Amino acid sequence: MVVRILYFDCFSGASGDMVLGALIDAGVPLADVRRALGSLAISPDMVWTEQVSRAGVRATKFCVRGEDQPVGAHAHVHAHHGHTHAHDHSHDHQHGHEHQHSHEDHHHQHHDGSHAHRTLKEIGGLIDQSALSAAGKARAKELFQRLGTAEAEIHGTTLEKVHLHEVGALDSVIDIVGAVFAIESLGVDRIVASPLNVGSGSVRAAHGLYPVPAPATLRLLKGTPIYSGPQQAEMVTPTGALLVAGYAAGFGAIPPMTVSAIGYGAGSRDFPDTPNVLRVLIGEAVAATASTSVVVIEADIDDMNPQIFGVVMDALLAQGALDVYYTPIQMKKNRPGVLLTVIAPPDARERLTATIFRETTTIGVRYSEMARECLDREEVTVQTAHGAVRVKVARRKGDLLNASPEFEDCARIARERNIPVKEVQALAIKAFLS
Repeated sequence: MVVRILYFDCFSGASGDMVLGALIDAGVPLADVRRALGSLAISPDMVWTEQVSRAGVRATKFCVRGEDQPVGAHAHVHAHHGHTHAHDHSHDHQHGHEHQHSHEDHHHQHHDGSHAHRTLKEIGGLIDQSALSAAGKARAKELFQRLGTAEAEIHGTTLEKVHLHEVGALDSVIDIVGAVFAIESLGVDRIVASPLNVGSGSVRAAHGLYPVPAPATLRLLKGTPIYSGPQQAEMVTPTGALLVAGYAAGFGAIPPMTVSAIGYGAGSRDFPDTPNVLRVLIGEAVAATASTSVVVIEADIDDMNPQIFGVVMDALLAQGALDVYYTPIQMKKNRPGVLLTVIAPPDARERLTATIFRETTTIGVRYSEMARECLDREEVTVQTAHGAVRVKVARRKGDLLNASPEFEDCARIARERNIPVKEVQALAIKAFLS
C-alpha cells in the first residue's frame, strides 16, 4: 500500500497564508482554491498569489484583499498594527513592508471603522458559503471551534460569548477554508510537522502587549514541540498554529519518504539571514528498517588477573548482554590495559553495571544509548551428501544478504567423515543456493 505523506517544515514558523502559499506552490491550482472558496471570494481579484524572494529563496505569497480594501486594490492589503512580526498572516502584500501579523494575525476594519469581531456562529455561516465538501466544512468548523475554545479559556468567558478578534476577519477565514481544501485535494494519508520556531519578543494585539508566543497561539500549540528562534518576531500565528497542530499526526524530523513535490510559502518580511518561508514536502513513505535502542557500557581495566576476563564475559552474557568483547588499550603512565565493552538492552544497564563493579577491578563505567539496526534472520536446514547442516540466513527488506552454515554442524560432520571443515561448509552453501 502506497502511503502519501505531507511534511510541514516549520523552521521559520507558520501562518495561515504561509500554509496555503506553500500548498499552492507545491502544485495545488489557485483556480481550484478560488472555486472552493465559493462566495467567500466575491470577486476574481479577492485572492491572488505573488512570486517573491525570501533570503534568496523563491516562494509563493498567498494574498487576500482585506475587508476594508476596494475591489482592484492590490497595493497595501489589510490594515495592520505598527509592530513588526515574522510572517504575515495578515497578508501584507507589499514586498518591502514589515512582516506583520498581530497575535490574532491582523486587525481588520470594516468601512465604518469597526473591527471584524465575529462569533463562531457567524464564522460557521461564512464557511457554509464556501464550496468545500461536507467533510471539509466540518473540518473547518472544528478548527475554529478549537480556536474559540482557546480564546474562551484565555479570556475567562464561554464559547458562546467569545468573539474572535483579528482571526475573525474574512481573510483569516479564507486562509483556513483554502488550506482545508488544499490539504483535502492532495489526498495525503499522513501529515507530519517539524517542531515549530515560535520566535521571541512581544506582540501587540487587540487586548494589549503580549509575549511571543501570544496566549492564543501557545494554547493551540499545547502538546506540540516548539522552540524560540533568534528572530525578535512572532513566527507562529494562531491560524498557523491551528492548521499545523490541528492536522499533524506527529512531529519530528523528515520521515523516510520519496519526495515528489516541494512548496515554499512566503511570509511578508524578508529576514537577511533566514528564508522567511514555510516549506512543505509531499511524497510517498519509504518502508524503514526497524531499529532498536541498545545501551553500550564501557569500562577501562589495567590491574586485573587475566584469568578473570573469561568469567566476567560469561556472567555478563548470562545476565542478558547482547555482546561482550575486550579491546587492548594504552592507559595512563603508558600502562597496557583492556577496554571492556558490553552491548545490552537499555533495561539491563543497571543489572550489568552492578556485575561489572562486583566482578572486575574497575572503579567507573560509562554508557550511552544508541540505535541498532539488525538484519532479519532465520535458520534453515539443508541436506548435504554427508548429512544435515543448519544455515543462518540474513535478509534486509526481503533481499538475501548473507547465508552462513552453522560451524558446529560442519565441524561435527567433518570429524565424523574425516574430511575438511571447509569442504562441508562449501557443500552446505551449494545445497542452500540450489
